[in-house]
Amino acid sequence: MTTEAVTRSPIGVVLAFSAIYVLWGSTFFAIRVAVETVPPLLAAGIRFTLAGCVLYSWSRARGVRPPTIREWRNLVILGGLLFLIPYSGLFWAEKTVPWGIASLLVATIPVSTALLQIFVFRKERFRWSLLGSLCLGFAGVAVLALDSRPGGANFVACVVLLLCSASWALGTVIAKAAVLPESKVTSAGAQMAVGGVLLFLFSALAGEWHPVPHVSPRAAVAIAYLVVAGSIVAFTAYLWLLGRMPATTVTSYAYVNPVVALLLGHFMGKEELAARTLSGAALVLASVLLITTKWGRS
Repeated sequence: MTTEAVTRSPIGVVLAFSAIYVLWGSTFFAIRVAVETVPPLLAAGIRFTLAGCVLYSWSRARGVRPPTIREWRNLVILGGLLFLIPYSGLFWAEKTVPWGIASLLVATIPVSTALLQIFVFRKERFRWSLLGSLCLGFAGVAVLALDSRPGGANFVACVVLLLCSASWALGTVIAKAAVLPESKVTSAGAQMAVGGVLLFLFSALAGEWHPVPHVSPRAAVAIAYLVVAGSIVAFTAYLWLLGRMPATTVTSYAYVNPVVALLLGHFMGKEELAARTLSGAALVLASVLLITTKWGRS
């Protein structure tokens, strides 16, 4: 996007960045509230089925062509990698992991992406300059995951969150080469809807529907917030920004969201900001910042 175009809509840019910074950062708090009474896979399924159907329907109403059979095949695969696996693990983990720490572990997606690109897909050559960034990330994760204090992160749940980040990273790498609809809204809506349906299916297989779960008013509001603010508003703002600003600037949400989540966790959830948590956060965010900026320039 040109500087002239940005200056014509400064308020829009500020509002859009506020959406992806604050709204996405606050979704970790909303997830924690939702899973207090609603089973995790069911809560995630409601979120993405509703949000995906809204985005997909809106795109089709604007005259965008539907996906081809080949595109639907790829959308189903990505729905599993980007929504079923990551969010089933995230919603489950947030029953025990403080949401500030959960956001930090999710923020390791750039680390997983770098490792996949170098060692699995061989699309990037290994650079020693990247090693330091990766080591910072692993050190930060170790500090957070090996915290044995009361109220610290559950080690198994932390491992699950790392696997969720790896699944998202894998889906992101595959999506770059996959044949998908030209419309990003159509593609994202279909992936969300597919992921939501898969989450519903696995929720039923996991026995979450028996007995019928009680959805408290607090949880219902949290899920509605996740659907509207987290998945529809923030994602639309993200796509709008991608069409107007450099991707490296827009993806700065990766290291702003955890800060927002940590602050919300401290002031709204009374989560302790211990020295161990802050040091682990600093290491993870430094790693994400270095990797994101380096890859943005390559």
